[in-house]
Amino acid sequence: MTSRYLDFRLALGIPLALMAALLLIDPAPLDFALANLFYEPGQGFIGRHSFWLEDILHDRAKQAVIVVGVLAIVGFVLSLLPTRLRVWRRPLGYLVLALGLSTSVVTPLKALTGMHCPWSLSEFGGQEQFTPLLAERAPTAKPGRCWPGGHASAGFSLLALFFVLRDRRPRAARVALAVALGLGSLFSLGRMLQGAHFLSHNVWTLLIDWVICLVTYRLVLYRAPAVHSADARLVMGGQLQ
Repeated sequence: MTSRYLDFRLALGIPLALMAALLLIDPAPLDFALANLFYEPGQGFIGRHSFWLEDILHDRAKQAVIVVGVLAIVGFVLSLLPTRLRVWRRPLGYLVLALGLSTSVVTPLKALTGMHCPWSLSEFGGQEQFTPLLAERAPTAKPGRCWPGGHASAGFSLLALFFVLRDRRPRAARVALAVALGLGSLFSLGRMLQGAHFLSHNVWTLLIDWVICLVTYRLVLYRAPAVHSADARLVMGGQLQ
């Protein structure tokens, strides 16, 4: 089955350019301006102890995404057997791989970067000193674990559903894309209201998950349309003459 054409130069180049921009242009002023909107001096972040944000939007919502991952694994195992799911073996294998990579990369990156959450910073009632992403961390007994956003990744990892469906069910793929972006953004906002992340943490998470899902799609699922393959052969033939 051939894939619908996708310009990977744009699909990969745009997020990489945005990553470069985040490294070159300090997002801290915007991060702090937004965080201050959700912070009340002497009381803390307005959503820090919210039942809806912590128990429902964080814990229960993350569990729902885990269920999606478990169902993907079950579906892939069943596709290895002589069942109706065998035609979905490769897409389901991709889904398991993309979801796994998108979510598992978060923990080692958190440990590597050591970024502190807003609620830990002295500007917001904490004890830690803020340092930019690539700067050397100030000495502390409690290294941060807040970059990238783990909860945001639970939502944005569902971008994998878009790539699973784009060649087989284009309309469903667009719905999946909207759901992944919507859930990831909702999860991001909830954690910002709680003081767990800055905006840039969650933007980085979106970009990282998109790149992971895109590259995995290119390696596992994408089959170039015949017309583009023929054009490429003609170009290569012309260059060899």
